[in-house]
Amino acid sequence: MKRLHVHVGVADLDRSIRFYSNLFAAEPSVVKPDYAKWMLEDPRVNFAISVRPEGAGGVRHLGIQVESQDELAEVYARLKAADAPVFEEGATTCCYAKSEKSWINDPQGVAWETFHTTGESTTYG
Repeated sequence: MKRLHVHVGVADLDRSIRFYSNLFAAEPSVVKPDYAKWMLEDPRVNFAISVRPEGAGGVRHLGIQVESQDELAEVYARLKAADAPVFEEGATTCCYAKSEKSWINDPQGVAWETFHTTGESTTYG
């Protein structure tokens, strides 16, 4: 089953964790000095925030997280059918997780990632 992914840049991590914890009625599943993530079931979303000290707050990117290699292949096929260049990042470490991912920009320039998480990491990336 696929899950929507939203990543937002924030200036004040602690304040943002309090805000989103109240909004989602849930504490984050991952908290690091510069990052937090909620794996919500209702709505089914992987919602992440990270500190952006340069002031570039707001939506960083959107994505589709899958739970298997078969689902990843299905979503990758959709990306290739879209009328835009695909950046195939492959195996990578990002956001305290090990994943396989690819990226595409929509016609407005919004970045979308598709990924399958395979493990945890002790570093952001």
